[in-house]
Amino acid sequence: MVESALLFSRSHQDVADLAQPPLAPKRGAGGNQAGSLGRLSEANVPTACQQHENEPAEVVIVCEPEGTSLMMGGLHPRASLYERPVNLDAARASHAEFRRVMREAGLRVLTVREILSFGVGDHIGARVELEELAMKALSYNFAEGFKEADLRDEDRVYVTDDYKRVVLEHMSIEQLIDTLMINPTVHLSPSYRDTGLSASYTFQPLSNLVYTRDQQITGCKGIIMGRLRSKQRQLECDLMRFCFTKLGFQVIGEIKAPGFLEGGDFFPAGRDLALVGVGLRSNFEACQQLMNEDLLGVRRLAVVRDENEMHQDRMHLDCVFSILSDDCCLMLKEMIGEQSPTCRVVDEFTQDVVSNTWTITRERVEFAAYMRDNGFHIIEIDGADQLLYGCNVLNLGDGKVISVHSGTARQIVRDPHFHGDVQVVDFTPITSMYGAVHCSSQVVKRTPRRTRQIPSTEAGLNGGISALSSSFDSGIKLGGSSGGHGRLL
Repeated sequence: MVESALLFSRSHQDVADLAQPPLAPKRGAGGNQAGSLGRLSEANVPTACQQHENEPAEVVIVCEPEGTSLMMGGLHPRASLYERPVNLDAARASHAEFRRVMREAGLRVLTVREILSFGVGDHIGARVELEELAMKALSYNFAEGFKEADLRDEDRVYVTDDYKRVVLEHMSIEQLIDTLMINPTVHLSPSYRDTGLSASYTFQPLSNLVYTRDQQITGCKGIIMGRLRSKQRQLECDLMRFCFTKLGFQVIGEIKAPGFLEGGDFFPAGRDLALVGVGLRSNFEACQQLMNEDLLGVRRLAVVRDENEMHQDRMHLDCVFSILSDDCCLMLKEMIGEQSPTCRVVDEFTQDVVSNTWTITRERVEFAAYMRDNGFHIIEIDGADQLLYGCNVLNLGDGKVISVHSGTARQIVRDPHFHGDVQVVDFTPITSMYGAVHCSSQVVKRTPRRTRQIPSTEAGLNGGISALSSSFDSGIKLGGSSGGHGRLL
């Protein structure tokens, strides 16, 4: 319990460090204060930027598996988009270790609950903003077969927004956050006795918010809100946007219908290239919006098409692929090659720098061939290891990788083309909810640097590389002098 409280407090400090100095209070026409502590003055707004998956990560947002929403999801795992039944105590411990590893590597790790609660106890503006978000989550309506006319005159006030607002104003901070997480609807009917009303309840819990990768993407220009395919997850985007706004991170765009975009399908690969997977979750309409609205800030967009499989076990691109370094990546072995029945193909689009229009420059190139053409060595992962989330790793930058599968970790560090470090964490209680460490992290800031993908015209870009913690440098070297160049921690 002490360690858990310490980690929670550390997240609060990470939020506080990022959110300083506080915003000068906004003033309305009457001069009243009406702003939250969490937003910054325009001159100090933090920049959300992720140009390359291998750049050093600075700020990551996660959602710890806490609260009633996760408990509700565990009541029927399959209907909650989970893979297996969930032990929440084990999930909390596993996620806490994941956060510890990232912090020891020098990252600021912000949790959704700490962002939501930050400043609320001390600043009325932050409190009001959280209450207004909770207003959207809490619904009052009439139970089936009843209407307002069935109520006594004196009871009608209790189904209004005015009453709901009074209820929320009296809630504790944790109550407000739990209300957001479970999205309750109170179904009211007349009781004709006692307090005059009876209630039943339905909920739409945010049981998948532990996977903070999916609601948005972070590219060269900033954060772009996605649009989730599953109806039960749509509210997650609103909550994450609130968190970004509170922190001062600008959201530069959003995907609208008929587009669908989930963050697990996105990989930044420098100022020259970004990859978006389309298939089961994301679609090409979203890619068109990214190009038409010039949201990515890259010269080329590789649309990786899953046309042959679209299976839940490989729902996102990060289930079958990951970038380990500037020139090394993971890829599911069984989908490699034009003859594979689950082959992915790439359509490449290139932007004209004068007209800003996009045209297709390569079409239906086999995915592995495309990555090799772009200078990447591929470490091929067997299907059995992919099912254990071998491909779903988190690159903290400069080839410092977190993996959840020891077999894949050993395969990576033994490969002579890999020159980084891999640290393995036990994430089994979280993978039971259908995702691993890449799914469970939204990196909103990496240190931009020049890479070999950047054209010469980009030489003036900010380039400094932040040093990560030396905790990765004290690991055990695997394979001796004749083995690979990577290290397994």
